[in-house]
Amino acid sequence: MSTRNPSIPLHEYPARRIAIIKPSALGDIVHALPVLTALRQRFPEAHIAWVVNRSYEPLLQGHPDLDQVIPFDRGAAKLGLINALTTYHRFFRTLRQGRFDLAIDLQGLFRSGLITWGTVAARKVGLAGAREGARWFYTDVVPVPDPQATHAVDRYWLAAEALGASGPKRFHVPIGPDDHRWAEGLLRGLPRPWLAVGVGSRWVTKRWPTDHFATLVRKAQDRFGGTAIFVGGHDETEAARAVARRLRAVTIDLTGQTCLPRLAAVLARADVMLANDTGPLHLAAALGRPVVAPYTCTKVARNGPYGGFAGAVESRIWCQGSYVKTCPRLDCMSELTPFRLWPVLLEALERWQSTSRSA
Repeated sequence: MSTRNPSIPLHEYPARRIAIIKPSALGDIVHALPVLTALRQRFPEAHIAWVVNRSYEPLLQGHPDLDQVIPFDRGAAKLGLINALTTYHRFFRTLRQGRFDLAIDLQGLFRSGLITWGTVAARKVGLAGAREGARWFYTDVVPVPDPQATHAVDRYWLAAEALGASGPKRFHVPIGPDDHRWAEGLLRGLPRPWLAVGVGSRWVTKRWPTDHFATLVRKAQDRFGGTAIFVGGHDETEAARAVARRLRAVTIDLTGQTCLPRLAAVLARADVMLANDTGPLHLAAALGRPVVAPYTCTKVARNGPYGGFAGAVESRIWCQGSYVKTCPRLDCMSELTPFRLWPVLLEALERWQSTSRSA
């Protein structure tokens, strides 16, 4: 542990007001949830806040281990100079008014480092491997022994351990009763198994072809029946419809129609989820649902679905795990065929079938 203020060892630091800095993205926020619960157990009387991009704020509202959500308007710069300056001034004033004595940057980029600095906390903690000069804003840097082989959940967990937290990693996703009732009413009467399907991704290199999704989902429905439930944002609607048109069984398209709490409520009821390496996939895994996923440009060891039945299948081509967002070749898409994923999806659905028959 390197520190610029070693007067009190970090694992003994008596924090009373804590700020977690993890603004985005959905999957990364989900991966950081165990840190929140561990900090609550370590500091039961502390005030704990989470700084998050405004679009993800609903996912954290109502979390029993959280006292405050501080939204960050990342898009304020698009509103013009005056509006941006006003927004950022108000945001940093809120940070200062929080009187935080401990800030933990789990994002590790310049912007999050600046936010960490803006808390004016006496102890500012970040992880080794932070980029864009973020570590210059920290008083304490937590080592990450093998970052290329350490899963994001376990990497964030190192910060919790450095602060004296311990115990099992728990993913708590707050879902309100209204959202549960909405999802229950939506799915009531639809044939099972309920197969949640996420066909989109912001990265072109993560977008498994719609033909592959259609082939795999149709194979599953031909054998097990059920309902394909398409989830995701507005920009995934066209791809979801392209897959749905090739299916012969029941489908329902929820792309662009759910807020984050309602998405979570739907995924909590899914019997299996099939999706690219995206936020909804990791949200489903955190909710304890079986997941199946094609992994093209990212690595399962670092960013795979965590825990439970996590059926991620990697491409085998030479550049697998390159983490590039664009590619002129996309050889991984043709190499990672639906037939590579079928045994994994079959196992997940057979488990569901066995459980439903014995229930």
